[in-house]
Amino acid sequence: MFWIMVRGALLRQKGKMLMVAFTIALGASLATAMLNVMLDVGDKVNQELKTYGANITVIPRGASLLDALYGVREGSGVSDKYLKEEELGKIKTIFWAFNIVDFTPYLNARVRLQTSQGEEEVPLVGTWFNHHLELPTGEALDTGMGNMKRWWDVDGRWLTDEDNAGVMVGREAAKRYGLSIGDAVSLTAREASRTFTVVGVFHAGGDEDEQFFVPLAAAQGLVDREGLVSSVEVSALTTPDNELSRRAAQDPKSLSIKEWETWYCTAYVSAICYQIDEVISGAVSKPIRQVAESEGAILEKTQLLMLLITVLSLAGSALGISNLVTASVMERSNEIGLLKAIGAYDGPISALILTEIGITGICGGLAGYGVGLGFAQIIGHTVFGSSIDLKPLVIPLVGVLVILVTLAGSIPSIRFLLSLRPAEVLHGR
Repeated sequence: MFWIMVRGALLRQKGKMLMVAFTIALGASLATAMLNVMLDVGDKVNQELKTYGANITVIPRGASLLDALYGVREGSGVSDKYLKEEELGKIKTIFWAFNIVDFTPYLNARVRLQTSQGEEEVPLVGTWFNHHLELPTGEALDTGMGNMKRWWDVDGRWLTDEDNAGVMVGREAAKRYGLSIGDAVSLTAREASRTFTVVGVFHAGGDEDEQFFVPLAAAQGLVDREGLVSSVEVSALTTPDNELSRRAAQDPKSLSIKEWETWYCTAYVSAICYQIDEVISGAVSKPIRQVAESEGAILEKTQLLMLLITVLSLAGSALGISNLVTASVMERSNEIGLLKAIGAYDGPISALILTEIGITGICGGLAGYGVGLGFAQIIGHTVFGSSIDLKPLVIPLVGVLVILVTLAGSIPSIRFLLSLRPAEVLHGR
């Protein structure tokens, strides 16, 4: 008899039940889309931010000590230290190797530029532009500054590692020395001298605009530093810092064994720096704090925005359900009053109403979940240019949220039902 009454009520009120299902489906679809995007947005945001440069710099331990104590940087000529180029492939062998998106070494030097007014000292940087690297694991990697500095505004063309006779000049340096694409540039270091051809003039918006860039091998040969680099920039996907990562960054030895394992096995920027130091001889890795902190702040705000949209959409659904179900119960007040008059208790009547709403909610939730998956892919391709990975965790979350929203929306109608008095209802009062 109970299920016959449920079926009859659903058929008689199919219009209102369809509206309830549509309201639940709308909230469930937005919740599904936002939760899938929120759980997958970390990697997507990090990938987007990686196009704007590195978040870790690796320098020799001696240079790091001089910089920390006296503000003396590498390239100053006071006590230059170097890293071995042959060891750089080890960066892709650390625990978080797959989080290393790109890395590029630099060899910094001061050389003399031949100008019409004589010789002037200028900063020279040797680097990889499109380097093919054979890794110790047997894999291969294509890396270089061409990927890490894609936002640079370049007139002419990018250098290649094979173009040892080419040079890229920063815009400010080009203006100062009257250089343009195709010009010959004579650079001298100690007794060695080489002539390069300007193939590109770039604008980076920083100190790079004052510098001359050549392939790493050309710079090493000119300044007699074969196989050595001054620093390495690393672009890595990282997890936002928290209290544990900040403590570990100050002193990893202060952590307990359990805390150390948690920190080491989480992609914190400090953990990745620590692991790079383990594989590169005499290296000190430091996060570029402004970049790392900005990534964490942007990610947290993006996830908070997604969460707020989810909460607001579910709140709107709960209000819509409340109005629709309350109106339905008011229309059925004579029926409910009659049931109470012939001996039905409040519990079974409430169960009847909740069962009707529950069945409607399940149908609406299933439809909303399917639509929400489509919304998530639309957001992914529109905002990030890639698909959103579907998270199994979202299924139970959406299920619980649909149940909670349905129950919350049903509370006013159940309160109204409990307040009905059979005598007053049946007498039209």
